[in-house]
Amino acid sequence: MENFALPTEDLYSPEIATITRVETLTESEKRFEIRMPGEKALNHKPGQFVEVSIFGFGEAPISICSSPTRGPLFELTVRATGRLTDKMHLLSEGSQIGIRGPFGNGFDPGAFKGKDILFVCGGIGLAPLKSLIDYTLDRREDFGRIIILYGTRNPSEILFPEEIKTWQSRKDVEFAITVDQASEEWQGNVGVITTLIPGLELDVKNTIVTVVGPPVMYKFVLMSLKGKRIPDENIYLSLERRMKCGVGKCGHCQINDTYVCQDGPVYHYPRVKQLEEAI
Repeated sequence: MENFALPTEDLYSPEIATITRVETLTESEKRFEIRMPGEKALNHKPGQFVEVSIFGFGEAPISICSSPTRGPLFELTVRATGRLTDKMHLLSEGSQIGIRGPFGNGFDPGAFKGKDILFVCGGIGLAPLKSLIDYTLDRREDFGRIIILYGTRNPSEILFPEEIKTWQSRKDVEFAITVDQASEEWQGNVGVITTLIPGLELDVKNTIVTVVGPPVMYKFVLMSLKGKRIPDENIYLSLERRMKCGVGKCGHCQINDTYVCQDGPVYHYPRVKQLEEAI
């Protein structure tokens, strides 16, 4: 397992970070490039998150969408869905925000070495998985097949179009995308993301599956993976939508004996099944 830094000593005090670039991805999502004070590296694990604060507007957990392999700057993809995120969409290059973290249990890329990896990304779920995708591509020789499945509601909601072009062009990446509802210009697959799974030829014992997307997607993706005979122990899920404070104090994300912001957001599927049985 690789060594990643722990959060700052004071878990409750944000550090003042600077926005160095803003990119509009869709009508609802923007990507922000962030520099920590002193240009120190965030040293996060793929799948972790930070707490973002805008003074006078509040704080919210946001997944990191860039890999720790790509230098001291890191990226956040933010969907405008409320007071803080709406305000963040109004910020520009040079604006300052508060950052706490990184927090949570992310993916352990070292445990995936030598394995084929199937990424199943629904909607904005591509953002946290992009951190792991970038990591595996930066250390491509450590992994087997890399298969990326991505589904959105419609073409106008597709994230990271430039990265997608790169993935589509690479001979060492297998990429497929689908939309629930096509536009007149759309020439690709139409249907929910599970329609992309049955046709896959997989070495099921050597394939790790990572799934991130809207909660309604999980049940059907897991059913499709079961149909492919993927072992439960080869599946990892993110439950990030339940989080709030980031340090296990507010109780908002508690599920029985686990706090998602600390024990998750990335969970091994056998653990998720235990939680489901206890609810």
